[in-house]
Amino acid sequence: MKKIAPLLYCFVAVIMFMSCKKDNYPGGVPYNYIGMLDLRGIYDGTDKVLTKEILFGGEKIAGVVISDHRGGNSPANLLILQDARRLNLIRGIAIDLGANAADYVPGDSLEVDVVGATLTKVAGILQLKGVEPADVKLVSSGNAISVPIVKSNAIIAYPDQYESTLLTVAKGIFDNSYPSGTRYVGNKILKDGFGSLLLHTEPTAAYANDSLPFLSNFTGILLNYNTDTVPQLWPRSAADINILALVPPKLAALIITGYLADVQGTSVGDSSYEYVQLMATRDIDFTVNNFSMVTTNNAGAATPTGFPANGWATGGLRTYKININSGTISKGQYLYVGSNKNIWGPGSTDISSAKWFTKAYASTPGDGFGNAATNLLANSGNAAGIAIFDQTNVTADSIPVDVIFYGGNGSVYSPGPPARGYRITNTDYYDTRNPANQALQPYFNMGSNTGKLGFAGANFSKLGGTYSILTGRWSTARTLTQVPLTLSSPLSVLEGATTIEE
Repeated sequence: MKKIAPLLYCFVAVIMFMSCKKDNYPGGVPYNYIGMLDLRGIYDGTDKVLTKEILFGGEKIAGVVISDHRGGNSPANLLILQDARRLNLIRGIAIDLGANAADYVPGDSLEVDVVGATLTKVAGILQLKGVEPADVKLVSSGNAISVPIVKSNAIIAYPDQYESTLLTVAKGIFDNSYPSGTRYVGNKILKDGFGSLLLHTEPTAAYANDSLPFLSNFTGILLNYNTDTVPQLWPRSAADINILALVPPKLAALIITGYLADVQGTSVGDSSYEYVQLMATRDIDFTVNNFSMVTTNNAGAATPTGFPANGWATGGLRTYKININSGTISKGQYLYVGSNKNIWGPGSTDISSAKWFTKAYASTPGDGFGNAATNLLANSGNAAGIAIFDQTNVTADSIPVDVIFYGGNGSVYSPGPPARGYRITNTDYYDTRNPANQALQPYFNMGSNTGKLGFAGANFSKLGGTYSILTGRWSTARTLTQVPLTLSSPLSVLEGATTIEE
């Protein structure tokens, strides 16, 4: 009996091992449906004729249709589905169904028998061939489709993840090389501030001969054709193109490129030594074209407390305005706005050789509103901000030409009624309309306008990006670099991160 028991245990173990060995599906139990995440993972660079064993025991895929041949801008003969069956990750697949691909419309839920089909790449696109019309079953229609907003740098980094899925690229503009009146038809370079893709339009698309707009949200199917080095986005019809602006907006003549909010890490250093760095995008005579800079500090004890009833013009210890109404500046030149002209507080490098506009903010009230205070810029706690206006008469309804926020949260926006908060403009971080649903959102912290930079401590906050004076947009969004300073730091460490695109 003692000899039989070990043999029996070994026999059972072998049977269990053999059973487990046949089941490679990550879930551990074969299932009749295979998620598209797993289906795409089967392809290893060589064609695969799909069997139940290769499909981990499955036979079918199930997904919602995203292709739409009615608009004239879907790849010929391809039916494209997506699902989020595995790990809630959206993945898609193209199916060569010939002319029958046009029988299905977005929102149709389908089951497709894929046993016997071949998983292959054609012109760079992963797809199923050998699926017959009888293998496709319509389950229901009118289903909702998940359409995420994806930045182009994420698409370029992970093109396979996004291939054959429906997505939106927000705030897209076309390359500056296209002259006015250029048509959609063909491949056009599309930029969103984070990278570049190709927007593809077939001659059969109803909008193919429409002129390119200035700024739009583009929804479409992402395809990785091997004829191009970057992915293509295919809007299915004109309805997938949400035009935000037909023509370029007003240019920002002054843009925010950096600031020092905490000098030497001490309150003594902060007093009269904080400053903001701006750059001119054109030649300006400030005696003719007046500008102003407003800073906001939303510390809990800053008065008036609560939500800013008059926005940037709230005054008190909440907002402080400096009029810029004298002197001149040339395009590409930096302008520093502050009090004392030292790089990092008392005893540090004199940088008066730079272009400055000064105001003794620690002892003098703001121009029109704002109490004198040792802190021009908050360096901890709730959200703080800087706004540039192309006027000196700033009210609750004034719209800045550039604006940034940094720090935490605080009482910065109330939906009301009436709504109260700090107005924004269209920048690399903010949108006056929500890219997802086009709802108006004119205030910071309203809708999608939640972007802000972090505190930089006792370092200079250097904002590097590329501003296009042709389009009035940041073709490369600003990013924050914390530059450590010392008493002997030269002026050059503050400059050079921002460029102007012409």
